[in-house]
Amino acid sequence: MQVRPFPANAFGSIPNRLQLAGGWIDQPFVSRHNPKPPGAMVVVQIESDFRPMDRSGFATGTRAVALKLWKGKLPNRPREQLVRELYKAENMGRAEPSGSQDMIGLVYPGVNRLDYDFRIHGGVFPAHIESLNSAKHARWLETVLHLLPIEPRPEGYSPLGIKNLEPKWVSRLGRSGMDCFEAIRGMDVTALGASLNETMRCWEKLLPQVVAHPLIKPDLKAILKTYQKHFPGAMFSGCGGGYLLVASQEKVPGAFQIKVRIAGK
Repeated sequence: MQVRPFPANAFGSIPNRLQLAGGWIDQPFVSRHNPKPPGAMVVVQIESDFRPMDRSGFATGTRAVALKLWKGKLPNRPREQLVRELYKAENMGRAEPSGSQDMIGLVYPGVNRLDYDFRIHGGVFPAHIESLNSAKHARWLETVLHLLPIEPRPEGYSPLGIKNLEPKWVSRLGRSGMDCFEAIRGMDVTALGASLNETMRCWEKLLPQVVAHPLIKPDLKAILKTYQKHFPGAMFSGCGGGYLLVASQEKVPGAFQIKVRIAGK
């Protein structure tokens, strides 16, 4: 039986966002240790044609703030201004602020490489944003990226209990985002998978409780290893689990795919 998809924006006109390789480089406490700045990460704006699980790395909390702040619709103002406005609203009074990639992914259409350098804007906002907004690249990514629901991160969980912020691994993390963007630009699924795998290696070294913590019930490492063995690459959508993102030209059993939202749509 063919499943009829929800229309784009079925759950509101503000889009969703998905992070790919390089995540955590948007946090100044990480990027300040990068010996070879800038380091990059990739965020993709996607259609709100499904409701992501909360606490699963989809910036659902930030999107909820945006829906309230802007009355359900992105204002027609400069994107950089909107990012800063939303960052302020989301993080007011927070001891551990959300990274600006959450806001950028909701505001900037297409596939975006965010270059972070602690010497510029204190690493809070990217020094540069490079965007891909072609239908060709969007459709390709939609065909090779597969999402498997795993489990939301648990209540009371924090990934920051152990920090091993070794400069060489921070540098590798920032490099994985650059490699990911170039893989998408070149429509190379093997390179895309490699960048996702590299990000997971970096997360395990830098912030080991991202994937292993007493409150996390699924064996995330075992799940990850299985899919990385059988497909070009895989990573989790956020700390503590969420969804497994699998790069593959073949179908992935039990997975679904996203629709990339590009400029002009």
